[in-house]
Amino acid sequence: MMINEEEKMMESLMCLRRAGADIFVTYFALQAATCLCGGK
Repeated sequence: MMINEEEKMMESLMCLRRAGADIFVTYFALQAATCLCGGK
């Protein structure tokens, strides 16, 4: 079974947001920003 890296990255960021974090630092910030802007 393969893991969708982008899906899991976004899931972990959303979990942090739902937990109440307003700001957080991550190693994949650039990749997450690209994903959120609709780019590949």
